[in-house]
Amino acid sequence: MATGPTVRRRRLGTELRRLRDSAGYKLEEVAGMLGVAPSTLSRIETGKAPTKSAYLSQLLELYQVTDAGQRQILVDMAREGHRKGWWAAYDDVLPSGLGVYVGLEAEASGLRSYEIAVVHGLLQTTDYARAILRASAPRHTADQIERLVDLRMERQRRLDDNPPLDLWVIHDEAVIRRTVGGPVVMRHQLAHLLVAAGLPGVTLQVLPFDTGAHAGHDGPFSIVEFHDRSDSEVVYVESTAGPIYLEKDREVRACAEVFDRLRAAALPPEASLDLISKAARELA
Repeated sequence: MATGPTVRRRRLGTELRRLRDSAGYKLEEVAGMLGVAPSTLSRIETGKAPTKSAYLSQLLELYQVTDAGQRQILVDMAREGHRKGWWAAYDDVLPSGLGVYVGLEAEASGLRSYEIAVVHGLLQTTDYARAILRASAPRHTADQIERLVDLRMERQRRLDDNPPLDLWVIHDEAVIRRTVGGPVVMRHQLAHLLVAAGLPGVTLQVLPFDTGAHAGHDGPFSIVEFHDRSDSEVVYVESTAGPIYLEKDREVRACAEVFDRLRAAALPPEASLDLISKAARELA
């Protein structure tokens, strides 16, 4: 799978941060030399924003990067980081900061996700997604809602890739019990989950109510993994205040441990599908 602009930006940002640390500069010092806000430089170093060629030239001089080959690699990374991903076509409706996640998801090799309220976006039907978006974005026009539904369906193409995205989702039982969009829409959604569970690379589990207290009470999250192990994993947390990205090793490890504990507490995949089937029958 070709490396896309989001991963390229992350790789460049990681290298620029390493060079800054090696040169002994603080982020605020370098930002002042560039004439930008520290938050702007931080976004560049975390790969959330592309690097302007003028900034990159100044940084390479400041960090005394003289090797022509190394400089060219970094320049190429910056150029690739400016490319537009397919999701840029939805910039007019993408919530602030969500484009970064869609880019990471598009270039991921695997996702481990825990959901407590809604079906994972990569597993939603169009009618279910439409009902969720209407409720969560009441000020959006009908056209904006449809574009967001289209975006969600485009994201699901990752499940058809060769090789497919390795998707492991743990749904709280509340997800399959909450009747979103009415009984008919919800029955179709549950049936879709049963079909999706048979796709290559997809693993579904349900955390039943009778589990009691568990490791995931802090809320839902997703761990994004990449083909190249040098690209560190990212934890994505969706919140009403906007998306949160956790990239420090200790933060990612903590979330991975929570996911492993949830995986152990949840029903095995086969029993999870039985519970989903039961929920669908009860709706009927």
